[in-house]
Amino acid sequence: MTTWLITGAGGGLGRALMTAALARGDSVVGTVRDPKLIAELEALAPGRAHALLADMTDEAAVHAAVETAEARLGGLDILVNNAGYGLVGAVEEASLAEVRAQFEVNVYGPIAAIQAVLPHFRRRRAGHIINITSVSGLAAWAGTGIYCGSKHALEGIGRTLAQEVGPLGIKVTNIEPGGIRTDFAGRSLRVTARKIDDYSDTAHNAERSLNGHAGQEGGDPAKMAAAILRIAGQADAPLQLLLGADAVHYATQSWAAFQEEFGRWAPLSLSTGFDKA
Repeated sequence: MTTWLITGAGGGLGRALMTAALARGDSVVGTVRDPKLIAELEALAPGRAHALLADMTDEAAVHAAVETAEARLGGLDILVNNAGYGLVGAVEEASLAEVRAQFEVNVYGPIAAIQAVLPHFRRRRAGHIINITSVSGLAAWAGTGIYCGSKHALEGIGRTLAQEVGPLGIKVTNIEPGGIRTDFAGRSLRVTARKIDDYSDTAHNAERSLNGHAGQEGGDPAKMAAAILRIAGQADAPLQLLLGADAVHYATQSWAAFQEEFGRWAPLSLSTGFDKA
């Protein structure tokens, strides 16, 4: 039996993942922000399903959730950093307060959870940290600059962390989904308060696109949860895993554009070193 801590388990991919893990006989602690969801989640598998209130912007609460999960489950095998939300709007339109709020949840919260669980994982020389980032952490698109920035940050942290903890027997995986048929474009999406008309044909398309495709996203949360279960805790778990045809498309497109531009400007890049004596 595998033991899990999943942040943001109240809905969306976090809920689907908790449900799937419980269905195969695992034990799960899921964090939520709404106390009304506690009984609902724990009823999924009495004795194996646990729900805790935790605000991801509260470092003490995140650490307390990890310690409670460790105690209730007799040790954690997997931490899933799933809690997060989207912010749309041009970079110029985003207030620093909106930027800080985005990073508090999408970056600082996961860091707090990672730092809280690592002493336990290091002691056991085992464990798997799974970060739910986004294909937007690999391929930027106009109107989501601050969100993309938060996911790029989590991508870099996860990849670096893997190098640091790999020799200690701890795995790290960044999961990069494309669009998922959840409420991401609903209650989990925020829009910058400021609007600048000059961005109506560029950055503002992101909000229109997300709203227009809400409920039609190609990603099945149950199938994505099954894919995560397949690699969770495995010795050969990938460092990065794209989920969804759109994720594969946009990541491939972004990498190809980078490689083309890198190659085109390589002579200039290589011209900046000291001349050999």
